[in-house]
Amino acid sequence: MPLDHATLLQLKRWNTPTIFNGWEQITGADIGRDGFNCEPVTDFMPEMGPMVGRAVTVRFEPSKKDHVARNPRAWSEYRSYVASQPGPKIVVVQDLDKPRLAGAFWGEVNSNIHRALGCVGSIIDGGIRDLDEMRNAGFKALARGMCVGHGYSVPVEWGVEVEVFGRAVRPGQLIHADKHGFLAIPSEDEERLLEAAVFMDANECRTLIPAARGSSGITTDELLARIDAAGEAFGKAAQKKFGKKGEW
Repeated sequence: MPLDHATLLQLKRWNTPTIFNGWEQITGADIGRDGFNCEPVTDFMPEMGPMVGRAVTVRFEPSKKDHVARNPRAWSEYRSYVASQPGPKIVVVQDLDKPRLAGAFWGEVNSNIHRALGCVGSIIDGGIRDLDEMRNAGFKALARGMCVGHGYSVPVEWGVEVEVFGRAVRPGQLIHADKHGFLAIPSEDEERLLEAAVFMDANECRTLIPAARGSSGITTDELLARIDAAGEAFGKAAQKKFGKKGEW
């Protein structure tokens, strides 16, 4: 069953690295190869904190004028697709002109329209513009860069698997994103994700972090011994809970 809105709100309280730390304990995926972006991405609204939602996907190619005439109803049909999907939604946009920034898919108008359709933000492997106006709309964006013009921006394909920042994202996939990047979560890992993230954060707070911070008045050798012991305790707790040792 899809996660309910209350669970998504709880996931939003944690940063994306914390969600990753939980995810790595429960997934069968390769944690060094799968899940998160493998190319640099910039969060242009870090002050808005993390965003969580279901992927709605679209491709565009702003350098190609022909796309505008090919389907005059493309924007309308694409918006109908977005509106039909369950929220909260994150629009994941593949720019077929990569690495060129030939035009921005996002600006003030498009951000306000998508916010009205239940979208909380976007991950776009391309350009955005009207940055202050996007913030004012409450629409978060992780992007490759900024661009002055929109070019011939029109949806080319939507509701298909896309590739952004070296990561494949499927329609409906759960996304967690913040200033560190984004994580696209396999559907089979959703159910235990929140529990795992909360547990692993508490595990750090009970073991390694206090050991590292409690260094006053002890020798370096004593500090190193405490950290070693804390790392062992961290690993044992993770092993007992998930059958995996965890990061430490």
